[in-house]
Amino acid sequence: MAMARKKNRRTQERPPRQKLDPRHVLAAMGPGLVTALAGADAGGVATYSTAGSLFGFTQLWTIPVMCFLLIVAQETAARMGCVTGKGFASLIREQYGVRLSALAMLALLVSNTTVTLSELAGIASAMGLFGVPTYVSVPIAALIVWLIAMSGSYERIEKVLLAIACVFVTYIIAGVMVGPDWGSAFYHTLVPHIQGGTRYVSLLVASVGTVIAPWMLFLGTSNVVEKNAHEDDLPYQRVDVVTGAVVASIISWFIILTTGAVLFPAGIAVESAEDAAAALAPLAGRYAEVLFGAGLTGASFLAACVLPGITSSAICEAFGWERGSDRDWQEAPAYRGILTAILVISAIVVLLPNVNLFAIMMAAQVINGVLLPVLLVFMVGIASDRHVMGRYANSRLWNIFTWFTIVAVTVLTIIMFVLQALGY
Repeated sequence: MAMARKKNRRTQERPPRQKLDPRHVLAAMGPGLVTALAGADAGGVATYSTAGSLFGFTQLWTIPVMCFLLIVAQETAARMGCVTGKGFASLIREQYGVRLSALAMLALLVSNTTVTLSELAGIASAMGLFGVPTYVSVPIAALIVWLIAMSGSYERIEKVLLAIACVFVTYIIAGVMVGPDWGSAFYHTLVPHIQGGTRYVSLLVASVGTVIAPWMLFLGTSNVVEKNAHEDDLPYQRVDVVTGAVVASIISWFIILTTGAVLFPAGIAVESAEDAAAALAPLAGRYAEVLFGAGLTGASFLAACVLPGITSSAICEAFGWERGSDRDWQEAPAYRGILTAILVISAIVVLLPNVNLFAIMMAAQVINGVLLPVLLVFMVGIASDRHVMGRYANSRLWNIFTWFTIVAVTVLTIIMFVLQALGY
C-alpha cells in the first residue's frame, strides 16, 4: 500500500521530458510485447486467414488502423498501472463500486475461460497437422501452461513467453516464401478498399475483437505492476507498448498476405487457421504449411499461458485476495485455484467427443463484444481523473482518440449483433 501511495503522486505539473536510455528501453521491454502478441492467438490467426482467403489483400488496410487502436488502449492501460501501482480490477472497484466490479469479473471469467478453451483447441488442431492426437497434445499443453504459470517468478515467466513469441517469425518467413505481389500488397495497405458484403463486414468486426480483447486491458495494467514499473518508467513502457503493437500488426499483415497471395487466387476459402495451413501445402509447398502450423501452435500456446493467470489475478484483485505468481498455495489459494480450474475445465471440454467448439468460441466473442466498450468507458473515466492520475491524466487529444476507439468498437459490435440476428 505504501508503494502504491508513493507511485500515485498528485502533482498537476506537466511531466518533464526524459531522454531515453537504450539500456533502460531494453530492460522495460516485455509487458507490451507479451500483451500484443498474446492477442494474435488461434482466433486471430483464423480471422486473418479467412480474410486473406476470401478477399485477398483488400483487408490489409485495416492493419494500420487496428494498430493505432491497440496503441491507444494499451498505452492508457500501461500508464494507469505505472502511475497508480494498481491493476485495472482494483481501479474499477475503487472508482465504480463492488457491484459493477463483480459483474465485470463474472463476465471476464466466463469469456476468458471460453477463450482459453479455444486456445487449447487451437493447439490440438495445429499439432494435428503434425500427426499428434488431441488426447496427447491437449493434456501436455495444459500441464506445461500450468507449470509456467506456477513458476513463482514474473521475470522468468516473461522471458519464457517472449521466447515462445519468437515463433511468430514463421509467419513472416511463410509470407516471403509464397512470393506475393509486394506492390499490390502495399497499395492495399495504404488505400482502403471497402466492400459492402456481410461477410466482409463480419470479418472486419472480428478483426477488431481480435486486436483489442477485454483481457488485454487487464493484462496491460497488471504486467507493468508485476514488473514494479512506476512513473519514471512510463516513457520506456510507451516504447514497449508501441513496439508490441507494431510487431503484432506486422504478424497479422503477413498472415493476410500469405493466404491472400496463395489461397485467394486459387479460390480456396478457409474457415479456420488449421484449414489455411493445410491448404497452403499443395500450392506453396510443405514448408509453408509447416511454418504456418508452427506459428499457430506458438500463437495458441502463448495466449493459453497468459489468459488463466490474468483472469485469476483480476478476480483476486477485484475482491482483495492475495494473488501473484510469486505466491504459494498457502498465501494465494484463490489465485492458484482459479487458474488451475480454468485450465482443467478447458482441457476437459476440448477432449469431450462431439463438443461444438465453434459455438463456444462464438459465445466468447459475444461476451467480449458486450464487455469491451463498457471496460473502455471505465478506462477512460479513470485515466481522465486527475484525482487518480495526477499530471499523467489523459490529455484532451488522447481522450478524443480513446472515445473514437470506444465509438468504433461499439458501432462494429452492434453491426456484429445485427448480422448474427439476421443469420449471417
